[in-house]
Amino acid sequence: MQKNTLRWSLTGVGFILLLLWVIALWWSQEPEIIDIRSQTQSHQTPGYATSTALLSVTNTLLNKPGGYLSNDVLPPGVLMDNMPAWEFGVLEQVRDMALALRKDFSRSQSQSEEDKDLKLAQPQLNIDSTSWAWPSAEGEYKKALNAIRSYRARLIDNNPQDGQFYSRSDNLRDWLKEVEKRLGSTSQKLSASVGKEYFNVNLAGDASAKGAKLEAPTNNNQTSWWKIDDVFYEARGTAWALIHFLKAVEIDFADVLAKKNATVSLRQIIRELEATQETIWSPMILNGSGFGFLANHSLVMANYISRANAALIDLRELLAQG
Repeated sequence: MQKNTLRWSLTGVGFILLLLWVIALWWSQEPEIIDIRSQTQSHQTPGYATSTALLSVTNTLLNKPGGYLSNDVLPPGVLMDNMPAWEFGVLEQVRDMALALRKDFSRSQSQSEEDKDLKLAQPQLNIDSTSWAWPSAEGEYKKALNAIRSYRARLIDNNPQDGQFYSRSDNLRDWLKEVEKRLGSTSQKLSASVGKEYFNVNLAGDASAKGAKLEAPTNNNQTSWWKIDDVFYEARGTAWALIHFLKAVEIDFADVLAKKNATVSLRQIIRELEATQETIWSPMILNGSGFGFLANHSLVMANYISRANAALIDLRELLAQG
């Protein structure tokens, strides 16, 4: 009798573990790229594509298979790390875009009044991504979605004094500068998977520059092998979100880009980022040396991110030219 009970207990535990594993696999599927252009064909108002992209990306973050997992406290979500890392990469870009909408795109000048909806949405997106109760991250992000929808609705209504978006080259350059910083940091973290010695160039280019603290002339930063896959998937999420925002920018800033003959430059950046979304055929993120026997997925990702970042710098300089 005891043997039968033990056998059934082990079978039940095994079935539960198998079920959790299958659910985790399903929840680990990364969303497909959203067709922003098809969603915005009915409205040509400047800002409609950018706000739609922000809504679509954030909505997908919350409603993909398994929902939002970063603050889960029960299995299998609490046992997963790759998808929460992907979510954080997306969330960082969502936060940056919401801030750009609030302080630049929706304002005519530095002393103009902030948009009433964006003023509410941007702080709500900055709640701790792991907060699960009172308030929960999802609850605050949903409130932000409602505020952004209200802003988009006011963009296309008949009131010229309520809801605005300015497609100016200086606004676009300011946002691109923030994107550069994110991609530069992401590329560095990916490259640190192999752990090489780097010269300290933090004060290069300015003989009088000083730092608050004395730094070593060289440093050797290496990502812990526990974190390599997290950094990789965070980069995947970052690139996934940026693809949508850059495609929206191509629509909303079409005239600005055409004037500088920069549309093709933007499309090349998008193409580099789309390459980061290729299917991963390996069952795990490999971390071989640069020219070793095994692949290093982080270095491959860093290559695409760095190329996109270099092209972004060129694009921003092109937009700055008279």
